[in-house]
Amino acid sequence: MTFLGLDLATIASFALTSVLIELTPGPNMAYLALVSASEGRRAGFATVAGVALGLGAIGVIAALGVAEVVHASPPLYEGLRWAGILFLLYLAWDGWRQGTDVVASNDKPDGAHFMRGLVTNLLNPKAAVFYVAVLPTFIDPTRPLTPQTMLLTGIYVTAATLIHAAIVILAGALQPLLDDPRRERLARRVLSALLALVALWFGWTTAR
Repeated sequence: MTFLGLDLATIASFALTSVLIELTPGPNMAYLALVSASEGRRAGFATVAGVALGLGAIGVIAALGVAEVVHASPPLYEGLRWAGILFLLYLAWDGWRQGTDVVASNDKPDGAHFMRGLVTNLLNPKAAVFYVAVLPTFIDPTRPLTPQTMLLTGIYVTAATLIHAAIVILAGALQPLLDDPRRERLARRVLSALLALVALWFGWTTAR
């Protein structure tokens, strides 16, 4: 039995692969934990929406062949990689700095969280590599490519979004414990430091 050119076994295998990849600690997981624990679930879900759009956009770009061009061009890949690293370090610094002002840290509009989630993923070369190196291995080259690519992209974005939403719910549950300004500042700075470490790890693992 097939659906949009893919048999159900392949679809299930890809879905499992997507879940396992998204469960690996990375920039999205660290930043969502930081935002949700310190600013609440609403901010976390706004960030999740931006992340989902970013992952979906990269999937469409990959389907058009642009991601493969970036992957094959060292200057483009390095530029994107360093932009992503620096943006993550900026987010970590911003989280650390805002830990000194609890009121200001909770005043960001939802659009700001959405845009940060979006930009973080548009500058994520690992997402592009996933679409170039992993997703094509599940495609049947004897059948139309575009429907298969869009289906797999939808599965990946759905799996990632569900996992990210779970992170928001779990981390958001900590917010009531952070009503004390000192505890909130400590938690935010610990999570910001972890995000900075993730940015450095991200830079190490994406280097060629």
